[in-house]
Amino acid sequence: MPYNNPNYYPYQKDRAILARAMEHVRSVEYRATLRWLFYRVLQDGAYANAGDTRPNKKKRDYDTFKKLASTARRNWWDGWTPDTLADDTRRSVEHPGGERGAQEWATKIAQGIEPPALDHWYSQETYVEVWFEAEAMLAQFEYYTRATTLRPFRGDASLDYKWQIAKSLEDSAEKYGLPLVVLYFGDDDEKGRAIPKIAVADVRRWCSADFDFVRVGLNPGDGERLGIPDNPDKPGEYQWEALPDDAAREMIIGAVGRYVDADIIDEVERESVEAGRKLSEYVHGFSL
Repeated sequence: MPYNNPNYYPYQKDRAILARAMEHVRSVEYRATLRWLFYRVLQDGAYANAGDTRPNKKKRDYDTFKKLASTARRNWWDGWTPDTLADDTRRSVEHPGGERGAQEWATKIAQGIEPPALDHWYSQETYVEVWFEAEAMLAQFEYYTRATTLRPFRGDASLDYKWQIAKSLEDSAEKYGLPLVVLYFGDDDEKGRAIPKIAVADVRRWCSADFDFVRVGLNPGDGERLGIPDNPDKPGEYQWEALPDDAAREMIIGAVGRYVDADIIDEVERESVEAGRKLSEYVHGFSL
């Protein structure tokens, strides 16, 4: 394990790799992950024979880069800090919900309740959730979706996690009265296909509401079509984190956009702001 070293100074080659990696970190608006960053520097040719398909070669390169990035972060080298890269977490980011319209919102306020803002799902034609395997990429999905529930899986989901999802989908079906669609993003490998298959089977078993499940990607052929590196540990298999940001953005926004009207979200947000402004004007100067 690399410890703090006040005299830390990387070799020239490592300094160049760290500098290029930092450019990638700063090229996106969310916190990158270590594996995502490794794929970027690998494609940049940071390691000799980066095109070598032997799993041991890529695995050694990944381990080397992992140690380099860790040491740089521990020692605050040239802009690198302990929180430069995202840590793995497991949590759903659930849409907070809200009221159907400004009148309902104002009624709750009058009753002494502080409700969330207005809710765009009441005006959509489909209720959508986004599920994905690469939990470490949560920040990416947060950045490229709006007012949508996100559910990272990080491997096989626990029974409790799947139960909570099932009950949440039931609540959404009852609340909005809309068709339910789940969009899934995962790895193109054996495990990446098994994870959603098992999860969906359990959720369907426990959920009284029907829902459509759409696997957006990665699907067979996506890796070659998009020209992304295969898994260093398993040649011929592809991980979501290998996707360049522009390809991930196009896939996420494109899939969500087929079901969710962004103009409706904009309109509901404007209505929320206007309702808040009018309420502020109404109570301005009030005192006991």
